Amino acid sequence: MELKYLYTFKTILDAGSFQKAAERLHYAQSTVTLQMQLLSQSLSTALFEKIGRKMVLTQSGRELLPYIEEVLAAAERLQQYSQHGRQLTGTLRIALPETLLSYQMSPVLAAFRRAAPAVKLSLQTPNCYEIRRQLINGAVDIGIHYDIGGYGPSLVTQKLGSYPLVLVGSPALHQQEQDFVTPGQQKDLCLLTADKNSLYQQMFDAYLRTAAITLNGEIEILSTEAIKRSVSGNIGVSYLPRFTVEEELRQGTLRALPAAVPRPEVATVCTYHKNKWVTPAMELFIRLLKEQLCPT
Repeated sequence: MELKYLYTFKTILDAGSFQKAAERLHYAQSTVTLQMQLLSQSLSTALFEKIGRKMVLTQSGRELLPYIEEVLAAAERLQQYSQHGRQLTGTLRIALPETLLSYQMSPVLAAFRRAAPAVKLSLQTPNCYEIRRQLINGAVDIGIHYDIGGYGPSLVTQKLGSYPLVLVGSPALHQQEQDFVTPGQQKDLCLLTADKNSLYQQMFDAYLRTAAITLNGEIEILSTEAIKRSVSGNIGVSYLPRFTVEEELRQGTLRALPAAVPRPEVATVCTYHKNKWVTPAMELFIRLLKEQLCPT
């Protein structure tokens, strides 16, 4: 049995299909199919079956998955063993929201690069719910994200801190439109958001429903910097972690708007899979994260 076949098997599960696994591994799809055929032969059981157009795990595949994960974890330990006391190497896969990456992680990344320059960092920026899913599936090593809960027994969760949230608008916004406290309003304003499914966006949406405040539309913009420029240009308002707009509030290009959102703050956590071996690189990154990531 080839160890690379087990890596391919796990990559198929992480990627979601044979084709996506082939792209991730830089293989032809026929190579992935052949490897799974050979792995099935060596284990004397079918691992995948076709349901409609999708390939899914068989019952045997589900039963063997924990053992395959144990073998891959042991192989990772063996690779790291010879590096003990020497320069750290390998790849560290981290998933975190764009806001945390852009505005909070620079000190952590700089410290990590100084301490472990040979480790390749792979940084991804899905939303928090996707981060949780990728951690459970083993697609990433560490998740740094807002605390959405629902982690279950398979994930280790460490609290990092909390950040205040703020509703911001343009200084040119009409005085009457700056009021987000008085209930029962219908405002000719649109809401700008980077992710309508984000935790703090859901918090603000819930507040608007409770206060019976209606806005005129929503624009989803994937960049927080673009959102800030749009808000400054009086295109709409946005509800964001305060650390993303501190400079603009200080300079007066954005204005904090009054809103009676209950508990206007968001907690952050660091998570990883409980069955994941905490490599020296992971251990270093988590330690630096706790030292450097200090909420204001």
